[in-house]
Amino acid sequence: MSTGKEKKIKVLIVDDSALLRSVLTEIFNSDPRLEVVGDACDPYIAREKIKALNPDVITLDIEMPRMDGISFLKKIMRLRPMPVVMVSTLTEKGAPATLEALEIGAFDYIAKPKEGARALEEYSREIIEKVVAASKSRVRPAENLVKVKPKSNKIVSPASSNLLKKNMVLAIGASTGGTEAIKDVLADIPGDCPPIVISQHIPEVFSASFAKRLDSLCAMNVYEAKHGQPIHPGCAYLAPGHSHLKITKSVSGALVCTLDKGELVNRHRPSVEVMFDSVVKNYGKNVMGVLLTGMGMDGAAALLRMKQAGCITVVQDEASSVVWGMPGAAYKMGASDNVLALDKIAGFIIKQCYRAKAS
Repeated sequence: MSTGKEKKIKVLIVDDSALLRSVLTEIFNSDPRLEVVGDACDPYIAREKIKALNPDVITLDIEMPRMDGISFLKKIMRLRPMPVVMVSTLTEKGAPATLEALEIGAFDYIAKPKEGARALEEYSREIIEKVVAASKSRVRPAENLVKVKPKSNKIVSPASSNLLKKNMVLAIGASTGGTEAIKDVLADIPGDCPPIVISQHIPEVFSASFAKRLDSLCAMNVYEAKHGQPIHPGCAYLAPGHSHLKITKSVSGALVCTLDKGELVNRHRPSVEVMFDSVVKNYGKNVMGVLLTGMGMDGAAALLRMKQAGCITVVQDEASSVVWGMPGAAYKMGASDNVLALDKIAGFIIKQCYRAKAS
């Protein structure tokens, strides 16, 4: 029986800026679901406050005195795994550190707030949404992280008796938790894979670094997609953080990447829905659509249209998702009969994309 009073989500703010701690405190306390139980100007003070206050979620800066946020995050995920939202200056230079934080186990990241009432209002909505979602997320302890070896130059096939099916394309969409989920899937796919197109909700300053990181770890060649770039097997194309990625036909009839800086779709650019629809338009039923972990519903309706067009569709299961928003929405719509744990998705892709060689 409900008491009528929901338990508030306890938040601890860790940042060396007193002004930012004050701004975040005001933002969080404006939402009836949240309560700021304390703040700390460095990780040493934060460590003691975690013990004393038992917060549900921590917001954590990367650049701090005495101990940086990445080092502190490693300690948290090893000793007391809990939801952490990184709050930092989003720059191209800082992208590798933020991607590392996600690899270590941070739930998500957000920029520090910009000046201006309108910008602050939108920022407040976004960070509150992320902290609330973080409080309900599945935390990955550091010891459970998948270790991926850098790729060699050798192209590995799933079996010498198998051949890649012609004219297939793999389309992957993800959001929160997706940078690690995409890495885990691609790392287990052979280098002679079908063309892969990817839309991950990611800031513009991060997408190039993310593509380079994937390229260094995976057997296929991974690119941040360029406008007009031809689509080839053995390659993966990541939507830049500033544009929708569409697959279209060039004048010569070749399939190419097309970048579109049009309106946001489902509050996002790049949008998974835009990419999924363009792939089906140009490949017909020779598409496998995969929807991984993420907040919201982007891509869910488009995945259903894929299924209705005769494509193979896959959604990540709830137990292995950081947030079962996008894949959960697709599942509830009936967009896929293939609901798979993250570690089973690459094997399923290989099984569907290769055929036995005639004897």
